[in-house]
Amino acid sequence: MSRAELPSRRTLLAAAVVAAVAGGAGPASAAAPATVATRPTGSGRAAARTVDNRAWTTYTDWRAGTAAGTRAVAGARPGLVLAKPAGTTDYTDPHTGRTAAYEYATWTSPVHRLAVPATEAIASWNAHTPEGTWLQIELKGTYSDGTDTPWYVMGRWAAGDGDILRTSVDDQSDGRSSVWTDTLAVDDAASGLRLTSARLRLTLYRRPGTRLTPTVWRAGLMGSDVPDRFTVPASEPGLARELVVPRYSQEIHKGQYPEYDNGGEAWCSPTSSQMIIEYWGGRLSEEQLSWVDPSYADPQICHAARHTYDHQYAGCGNWPFNAAYAATFPGLQGVVTRLRSLTDLETLIAAGIPAITSQSFLKEELTGAGYGTSGHLMTVIGFTADGDVIANDPASDDNEAVRRIYQRREWENIWLRTKRYNASGKVVSGTGGVCYLYFPARPTPRQRKALAAVGVR
Repeated sequence: MSRAELPSRRTLLAAAVVAAVAGGAGPASAAAPATVATRPTGSGRAAARTVDNRAWTTYTDWRAGTAAGTRAVAGARPGLVLAKPAGTTDYTDPHTGRTAAYEYATWTSPVHRLAVPATEAIASWNAHTPEGTWLQIELKGTYSDGTDTPWYVMGRWAAGDGDILRTSVDDQSDGRSSVWTDTLAVDDAASGLRLTSARLRLTLYRRPGTRLTPTVWRAGLMGSDVPDRFTVPASEPGLARELVVPRYSQEIHKGQYPEYDNGGEAWCSPTSSQMIIEYWGGRLSEEQLSWVDPSYADPQICHAARHTYDHQYAGCGNWPFNAAYAATFPGLQGVVTRLRSLTDLETLIAAGIPAITSQSFLKEELTGAGYGTSGHLMTVIGFTADGDVIANDPASDDNEAVRRIYQRREWENIWLRTKRYNASGKVVSGTGGVCYLYFPARPTPRQRKALAAVGVR
């Protein structure tokens, strides 16, 4: 995001916050439910925050769903493909006005009962969409009173932009919950209403008369119930290690390709994504980068911005779109989750897994940053001997300046809190520990153990 105090895409969620204040390398393992609970608070009471991840990744997972024209495929990386169309439909792209016919097929997951009832849910997916194909992912939840949400569209996505323009869908609500770009949120968490279960529906599309198909390798949902909080319990330092992660500045791309969220000034998310993709060995070919002006440094950052851009949100910060982009690189998968503390990040770093975190803060709340922001992504690459955070911060003047050390206590609080005061003194929302994790499609046993420890399988 920009260094300026820009309005957050979640400003409407802040209204609920204000109301609350006023009121008071082997195959990846099968994805079973995993709950992440916080440590006790200073009062000795267990914090209310919980996170539940469920992913469908195995041949057995894909076979367990309800298929209408889709088929599970086995192999080193099991997936879901379009086998026999269930029908044909016309799709009018809202951003180009073009209408085209597509064959489609669907897959609906089994109902997943959330380990702890949730106020928010985020879907993520990893897929290959050759030219002429794309996919839609929807989420349907059941409320704690036994009624259901509608099927909410959580994204219409293709790796490229030659068929459709990838997009979130606005104005989805049933009066009790709403979709804000990439997040399904209960409108009034203080009412006690929660999502107790959820399922996903994938629709795969292709041009009629071809044998093309998207291939989906991973479909997942994350449900969370993060308590309202301005501050979070402090964690104790437990690791001193730094990973060697490429350093890229978003700032050197100012003014480049303004059609993608006004250029590099707002490219913190794709810049962070590209850093970790390259850490894992992901590279773009000269052909893939041939569209970029050859005078621009680090053309792969321009490419990442174009291929994570959400044409409805009008930005590159759609969380699942970034995870899906990472998974287009061979041998990588990506998820969106929430973590509980810096201890979780230390667990990942110890296993060689860097992380992308989302946070918002005033300039004076993060010593050494030199800016304030209503939403910014950084790459956590390690910890000092004192437990301070080593981050590749793309909001730096050049690549050399990207590596930063931030004070542990300040950094942990701005990342994990759900409420904060903005520059105008108003109460607005925080991200509550949101994190992107990119890791090998075939994690090592040590990596699998670390991922499982933070609730990801």
